[in-house]
Amino acid sequence: MAVRVVPDTAAARAEAAKLLRAGSIVAVPTDTVYGIAAAMELPDAIERLFAAKGRPPEKAVAVLLADAEQAWALGVPTPAAQALAQRFWPGGLTLVLPIQPGVVLPRVLAAGAPTIGVRVPNHDAPRALARILGPLPTTSANRSGGADANDAAEIAEQLGDAIALVLDGGPVQGGPASTVVDCTLPWPSILREGAISSAAIAAALTDAGISHAIGVWDVDEA
Repeated sequence: MAVRVVPDTAAARAEAAKLLRAGSIVAVPTDTVYGIAAAMELPDAIERLFAAKGRPPEKAVAVLLADAEQAWALGVPTPAAQALAQRFWPGGLTLVLPIQPGVVLPRVLAAGAPTIGVRVPNHDAPRALARILGPLPTTSANRSGGADANDAAEIAEQLGDAIALVLDGGPVQGGPASTVVDCTLPWPSILREGAISSAAIAAALTDAGISHAIGVWDVDEA
């Protein structure tokens, strides 16, 4: 069965939310590339998310959020995380945080680690779904190791009936994925440089009076 592709409208987002609640995988546009999402309260759906793109289970999946308050409900808002969120959210920044005490998350989400990757994207579609469903585990809408999908046709070609619905927001910005910053230790570090440069991250931390050892040499060449 061919994947359904529908324009990204309010009605389509409501349908996407129903499908996600039922355990289906849905593709959504973001401010970088398209992503595929699952409902966080359904570990089986998160496992299907991994299976849809052939992602190794030892690799964690970040969650997309409606706002920073959702982030702090899941992860500890360290001073570095708060400073970076204030400067770069919504936008192409993923923060890795210690999980809040008492918060229990699906083990598959963080590959068993006591951390969580969180991002508030600069796009209405994933934020709208996160307002309806809560934090939304999301990964890029492509087969693992394949090229990023920048439009609905590419998603359908790569993933086919592994997903139930594509919210078609037209071609997305593309370019690098989000920059990932580890805020779990006293000195923050860049795990992957992407949409936001290491120099910009360093400047934001310096402006906030937060010690770090980040420089332009921290580029991830992988």
